[in-house]
Amino acid sequence: METNFLNIPVSNIYTKPNIKSEVSTQILYGEKFKILSKKKGWFKIKTYFDNYIGYIRKQKFKRNFKPQLKIFKSRSRIYIKKKNKFSPSNSFLYFASGLSTLNKDRKYLEFEKNKWIKKKDTKVINHYEKNYLKILKLFLNTKYLWGGKTFDGIDCSALIQIYFYYNRIFFPRDSKDQIKYCKKKRSKKFEKGDIIFWKGHVGICLSKSKFIHAYGPKKKVLVMSTNRTIELIEKTANLKVKKVSNIKKY
Repeated sequence: METNFLNIPVSNIYTKPNIKSEVSTQILYGEKFKILSKKKGWFKIKTYFDNYIGYIRKQKFKRNFKPQLKIFKSRSRIYIKKKNKFSPSNSFLYFASGLSTLNKDRKYLEFEKNKWIKKKDTKVINHYEKNYLKILKLFLNTKYLWGGKTFDGIDCSALIQIYFYYNRIFFPRDSKDQIKYCKKKRSKKFEKGDIIFWKGHVGICLSKSKFIHAYGPKKKVLVMSTNRTIELIEKTANLKVKKVSNIKKY
């Protein structure tokens, strides 16, 4: 099995080796994965962070890579240097992506040949951000996208996982696995940091009364009343809360 690192900003991981199949998740720049097998035009891979298995399009990836920094902004624009002037491209590196530095020039860092980002958009790779609310709020109003995990589109379970991925702490990708992994909270009173699970959905309490989630029916990440959310999901989807945990346990 070959070890590789993603060298494009983001790549879809599909359930089958076909672009018409479902996108189950995404992999970010600098993320480490194993190639399990090869099929015409496709690699079957397994990610190191969360052991996720799926298919990505075949291309040449990095074989040796040691990230020194990571992105601490919803997305960081990539710049091109020409005649000592930095011009913005239409591409970005996304939150939590790992990268290494080739060169420095004033306020910019070169992470690949003539691909630069602003230094202020990064933190050192071992930076630990304990304020999960700071991270979650970066994604407010981001559109809901099944399988997404970036500012361009994210789903409910990725919104929870991205905090752990940034801190490089293991946490499952899908809500069905997250609910099994998380410990049940004893108290029935909601408080800041409570992770609330339904069948196929998850979100987290910003306070006793406010709740943030990537909500499919509203097509974006938004803050709602905790009790109102529970009532709405029971009314529209006929689903009741299955488990409550708390992010501080992990």
